[in-house]
Amino acid sequence: RFLLESAHDPDVGNNSLQHYSISSNEHFLVYTRRRSDGRRYAELVLDRALDREQQAEVAFIITAVDGGTPPRSGTALIRVVVLDINDNIPVFTQTLYKISVMENSSQDTIVVVVSASDLDSGTNGEIVYSIVQNSEENFETFKINPETGQIRLKKTLDYEETKTYEIDVQALDGGGLSTHCKVEVQVKDVNDNAPEVIVTSLTSALSEAAPPNTVVALFNVRDRDSGDNGRTTCELTGEQPFRITLLAADAYALVTSETLDREQVEEYNVTVRARDEGSPALSASKTLLVRLLDVNDNAPTFTQPIYTMVMSENEPAGRSLGRLSATDPDAGENARVRYALVPPATGALPAAAFVSVDAESGTIRSLRPLDYEKVSAFEVTVRAADGGSPPLSAQAVLRVIVRDENDNTPVLLHPAPESSAAGELVPRWAPSGYLVAKVVAVDADAGQNAWLSYELAKATEPGLFRVGLHSGEVRTARAVTERDAARQRLIVLVRDRGQPPRSATATLAVALVDDFSDAFHQLGHDPASGQQPQVAEEEMLTTYLIASLCCVSSLFLLSVLFLTANALCKARVRAELPPPSPSCYADGDFASDGVGVGSTGTLSPAYRYEMCLTSGSGRSEFQFLKPILP
Repeated sequence: RFLLESAHDPDVGNNSLQHYSISSNEHFLVYTRRRSDGRRYAELVLDRALDREQQAEVAFIITAVDGGTPPRSGTALIRVVVLDINDNIPVFTQTLYKISVMENSSQDTIVVVVSASDLDSGTNGEIVYSIVQNSEENFETFKINPETGQIRLKKTLDYEETKTYEIDVQALDGGGLSTHCKVEVQVKDVNDNAPEVIVTSLTSALSEAAPPNTVVALFNVRDRDSGDNGRTTCELTGEQPFRITLLAADAYALVTSETLDREQVEEYNVTVRARDEGSPALSASKTLLVRLLDVNDNAPTFTQPIYTMVMSENEPAGRSLGRLSATDPDAGENARVRYALVPPATGALPAAAFVSVDAESGTIRSLRPLDYEKVSAFEVTVRAADGGSPPLSAQAVLRVIVRDENDNTPVLLHPAPESSAAGELVPRWAPSGYLVAKVVAVDADAGQNAWLSYELAKATEPGLFRVGLHSGEVRTARAVTERDAARQRLIVLVRDRGQPPRSATATLAVALVDDFSDAFHQLGHDPASGQQPQVAEEEMLTTYLIASLCCVSSLFLLSVLFLTANALCKARVRAELPPPSPSCYADGDFASDGVGVGSTGTLSPAYRYEMCLTSGSGRSEFQFLKPILP
């Protein structure tokens, strides 16, 4: 109830103020009261509660009416101002805010702005915002402006750590009334995580004999992102004998795709690359080291199929001739090569008795001195075997050539060294170039060591005779004269070309005769001894002729036997070894050197000879032809 100021009416009685009335309104009524002195006054009564938030001011007209006729009235305007009380709590525009935020949003990024209103006024309508009843993580992640309601990030978000945040926000007015709302923050995934390859099983050492589809490694691929950002694919980089097989979701196996060969590649660095389907796509790689274990699948290989080595004859035992070399591309014991000589077949040349091979190094050494004239070359088979199980082997041929040394002195065939000085008859009418004799010698050596040269070492008349350097033919250097001594003694030196050279000498006795009937007189007596009986001369001449004939016949027979034996020996050697190509040397034109009995009817001392040397054989052949006799 509110007491109103009374209206004043100067009339009295019924003409004075009688009652009050107000205009129609929803909240107030007016009552007319009488005081003890009879005056009337108005009392304003609140009939219905006021609500400032609906109507902050109420205005109405109060009328005072007297009792006269006609009645008179007076009015006054009453304006009621409604004072606010904190009768309204704040109200959020939304009770639930759903917000999506990218996980890579930076610090102080505005997440959402919450808003609440309060119908009250003044301090009762002033709202303060705060985050309440939240986890420590929320307080560390978000902050709110208490005046504007802006919620910002205090740190960057990580989808892989927390995908959703629920924040309780309180709005408190000045009168102490509050309300709450919920903010739900959905973190949107960003492709900020590369795939991760996790190896669960790895065979680091793999046999090179492993068949295709052998499992080498098992691994998983994990990506912490979601959606397309978390979908991954796997691939191998480079050309390698492996492939990837999908076992299950994100589970893979690395298997061999073809046969392996350690001798080509000993180890593989297999790089597995995992890539996601984000935008932009991220990838990660993992390198797996796979070593191949050796299998004895390669036999040793000689650097050459045939080895040729040279040794000198008479070389002492134990001398190194050279070294064989075989390689094996395997590893370890499978590549350890040992050498051995292959035993010869039955009946073959026992070449293994001449040389030996070092089992580890392959060095060839001689076991004993060899004679070129007996063994000029030989072959032996060498085996190289590795240490694998079972062992593998290879063979090579070792050919040893014996190098000739000048260890043989020239041998005189004519004149025979064991006989006394040979006698030759030269007529006094012999012109220059007359063939007196032929010195024949052979050398058991070969090559240069068997090349012979002849020279006149000593002579009674040095200017009367000369010797062919290569033919050994003794000829007159000038025409024989009457002043020349009847008896001439010649020493012929036969020398080879070896280093050092070896030589032999042949002695020839030459008789200068007017005719061949004087042979006995010239050979058997000194010219100063006087005349001998004619019968004795004829007997001596006959004896000399018989002896000469026997000597020539014997030499011919011996030559035939020698040539036959030599041919048989050469046939055996050729059956055992491939014979070198023969080279024949004919010293001089023997056919042209023959001198017939011609016009004189006397016996010519000229003979025909033929020499055949076989290079490399170590043997020489000499063949007598029948002497040219009348």
